[in-house]
Amino acid sequence: KRVILTGASSGIGWYLASELVRAGAMVVVTARRDERLQNLRRSFGNPQKRLIALPGDITQAGHRQRLIETTVDELGGIDIIINNAGIGAIGSFEDATPQRLRRVFEVDFFAAAELTRLALPHLRRGNQPAVCVVSSVLGHRAVPGKSEYCAAKFALRGWAESLRVELQPSGIDVLTISPSTTRSEFFGSLIDTAGAIVRRPNFFSQSPERVSHSIFRALKGRKRELILSPGGKALVWLSQVAPQLMDRLLLRYGLPAAC
Repeated sequence: KRVILTGASSGIGWYLASELVRAGAMVVVTARRDERLQNLRRSFGNPQKRLIALPGDITQAGHRQRLIETTVDELGGIDIIINNAGIGAIGSFEDATPQRLRRVFEVDFFAAAELTRLALPHLRRGNQPAVCVVSSVLGHRAVPGKSEYCAAKFALRGWAESLRVELQPSGIDVLTISPSTTRSEFFGSLIDTAGAIVRRPNFFSQSPERVSHSIFRALKGRKRELILSPGGKALVWLSQVAPQLMDRLLLRYGLPAAC
């Protein structure tokens, strides 16, 4: 398989890139931190094009175009695109800047949508092609203090649902992954969070290795959508059957540790 993977410098992306390469895929990875990508590449020795690192800012149109062109030139086409890059923000919406909202949407939604748009003509010629979108359980149920992040993940999931039906006649699968809180560097890259209480990953959080393996298996099994943790599934279920109760619980206790 010929794969594009964004957000590969740490966490889920790092481990997913490793698993894909070990399984024989050829992967073009991107993220802003060049040193991290080079470390990832060197961890495989000399994989003979199994892993190509292309550092850059996925929100920039020029970098997205280079990513597509490099993949097609080096690998001969695209079979899978995995939109994993993301950032978050925590704090009151009223007290936040307009820039925070726009930055979260640029990374979490617009970059994924526009990169996929560029990839679609190549995916149509791919081998069992697929678009994978890494969303969140907070794309099913919004919580206070994360309004921008929740909104972007809702947008991402809604876009993916529409795209899934649009692309069915072309044989392109669309997979949406909704992890819960994951132990990664994500919480160290939150933007504009001054004064906000940041809940760090804990015992109940998922490991990035486990999440990445779930994504890998879902891609192999050509799944449609996955909510990855029991706590996340419970959050979504209760929000559907008793939304007012969930509002009260979130207001009083915040997001449960298992979600």
